[in-house]
Amino acid sequence: MSWRTVVISKRAKLDLKNNFMVVRRNEGFQKIYLGEMSVLIIESTAVSLTASLLVELMKRKVKVVFCDEKRNPSAELVGYYGSHDTTEKIRRQINWTDETKALVWTEIVREKIRQQREVLLRHGLSEAQLLEKYLDAVELNDVTNREGHAARVYFRALFGSDFSRGSDDCVNAALNYGYSILLSAFNRDIVANGYITQLGIGHSNMFNPFNLSSDLMEPFRPLVDNKVVQMGHTSFGSDEKMELVNLLNVNTELDGKVYVLNNALSIYVKSVLDALSENDLSLIKRCRYEL
Repeated sequence: MSWRTVVISKRAKLDLKNNFMVVRRNEGFQKIYLGEMSVLIIESTAVSLTASLLVELMKRKVKVVFCDEKRNPSAELVGYYGSHDTTEKIRRQINWTDETKALVWTEIVREKIRQQREVLLRHGLSEAQLLEKYLDAVELNDVTNREGHAARVYFRALFGSDFSRGSDDCVNAALNYGYSILLSAFNRDIVANGYITQLGIGHSNMFNPFNLSSDLMEPFRPLVDNKVVQMGHTSFGSDEKMELVNLLNVNTELDGKVYVLNNALSIYVKSVLDALSENDLSLIKRCRYEL
C-alpha cells in the first residue's frame, strides 16, 4: 500500500519522469517514487506542475490537495473513474435501502460519540460521563440528535464554555485544516472503490459535493480534535499544519493488525461501502486509532 504524504510548501516545478515525481527548485531537484505516494498537498501557490504528472497521479489514485494563498486547503483533484465497474457501483449506491442506511448511520454516530468520550477521558474531563449517557441513548438513525447534543458538550469541555465552531480563531482554523486533510483521504478511497461522494447517508446537503465522505469521516474527527488540544490555542502556522498532516501516519488497529491510519482508512471505507451494498452491518471493520 502507498503510505507517503508529500507537502510542497515552497516555489517549485513538479513533473513526471520514469515513475518518479521530480521536484525542481533553484537549489536543485528531488525525486519521489510515485508508488510510495498516497497524498500530495500543494501548499504554495508558487508551484507549477505538468499535466502528465497529474494524469499519472490520478491513475495511481494519489489524492492531490491544493491550498489557497493563506495555505489552507481549498480544492482537490478527484478522478472521474475510480474502478473498472464504477457504473455498477453507482447503481448499487442509488439503490441502498433506507433501512440499511439508517443502521449504518446509527453505527457511525455511536462510534463518533464513543471516540469523543475517549478524548474527554484522556484529558481527565468529567463531561465524559454525560457523553456515555448520550451514547446509550442513540436511537435508530439518531432521530433524537444525540450527535448534536454530544458535540455541544464535547467542544465546550475541550475548548471552553464560550467556544463556537463558527468563530474565526486559531482553534477553528486548526480544526478545519485537520478535517480537510481527513476529508480528502475519504474522498480518495470512496472514488477508488467506484462510488461517488455526492450521495450520502446522513449528510444530504445539495451544496456539498462530499456528503458520503462527510458521513464516513465522522468517527475520525476526534483524532483531529485531540491533536488540536495538544497543540494549544495560541497559534496556527506551518509547524501545526504538519502535525495535522502527520495524523495520517498514526498507528491504527484493525482486525488485530496495526496499520498507519492512511492505509487503515482504505480498508475501513471499503468495509462500510460493502456493508451498504450487501445490506450487512457486520461487514464494517472497527478501527482503533492512537490518540
